[in-house]
Amino acid sequence: MKTREAACFTLGVEEEFQLVDTHTGELRSCAPAILARGYEQFGEQITSEVLQATLELTSDVFPTIEVARQALSVSRARLAKLVAQEGVALMSAGTHPSSSWKVQKRSEGERYDELVAEYQDVVLSDQIFGLHVHVGIGESPHDREIGMKVFSQARTWLPHLLALSTNAPFWERRYTGLKSYRAVQRRRFPRTGIPDAFASWSDYERYVQRLVAMGAIDNGKKIWWDMRPHVFFPTLEFRICDMPATLEDTLAIAALCQALVAKLTWLNERGREVPVLSSRLIEENEWRAMRYGLDARWLDFTQGRDISMRAALAELLDFVDEVVAELGSRREINYLRALLEDKRGTGADQQIAVYEESGDLRRVVSFLREQTMQGIQSTEG
Repeated sequence: MKTREAACFTLGVEEEFQLVDTHTGELRSCAPAILARGYEQFGEQITSEVLQATLELTSDVFPTIEVARQALSVSRARLAKLVAQEGVALMSAGTHPSSSWKVQKRSEGERYDELVAEYQDVVLSDQIFGLHVHVGIGESPHDREIGMKVFSQARTWLPHLLALSTNAPFWERRYTGLKSYRAVQRRRFPRTGIPDAFASWSDYERYVQRLVAMGAIDNGKKIWWDMRPHVFFPTLEFRICDMPATLEDTLAIAALCQALVAKLTWLNERGREVPVLSSRLIEENEWRAMRYGLDARWLDFTQGRDISMRAALAELLDFVDEVVAELGSRREINYLRALLEDKRGTGADQQIAVYEESGDLRRVVSFLREQTMQGIQSTEG
């Protein structure tokens, strides 16, 4: 199936890494020292968050998933080498199994001062780590209108993406019983969760400008939904995912986001309607993904079915399959098909298995550190 030029569906990836002490495995608040040392290598592509135990790595704009694979592998290796000089390691998960936010240092700067002044302990306890995937939609008015239709339709599959990425079952030394406790933590902020659908791009812009005019926000980046049209870049940004366990997981999820946008764009450009669900209905499935991950039951409100999340994900992979070859992401989509058959499950399932076998959260941390660097070659770059 021929979509608009595949290069239109560019990719951008933002990864939020945990900084953990190489000896204790606990979070270490040392981002400022790493940023100072790493600016020459990474420039503004590495940044801190409110808590200094987080390091965010922002990618270039990638034309294909294959370019993303090569670049993200190199950048992760370089970043791991950089942080090792500070006696810490990178760890990829949605939450830390044991460390408490109460002992972490907050970052300095006007932006962080404003956030703390407004959100107090809500932001100071925001010790969570996510994956954000940007997919290009084009810059013309026509592209943006199609993009807004795609945005409203793609919301239906946000629970699927969360289920695939679940990697946060522990919080402050407790097994929470959820596959993504990070998703619970995120929802304490305003302007989070499943967004409403919008009739047009101008409708969305009016919403943002109304909030700005009333002083609720100073720009659209303070809208933190699980998915959002980016106000500064011509992209749709998927924000619902936990930070996955491995780079392979990250690439596969990014490829699925790209394929979903490409397939929905193709349908909309040919006038083929896709159902748009209310946020409240989608939230029912989001809760199930938070709680059970791949073991959830998915409620198909369009056809009145109740099926397994694995079956729902298999249907999603079938839905996007026609655009996969053109996007060059067959390897990544096949990886997801294999994941659905793999009894080990997602990062959350594997964390729980390690803990149930050992009863030791330190073993969980060691496992996560190994997963973070799985398949990553050391580099002298």
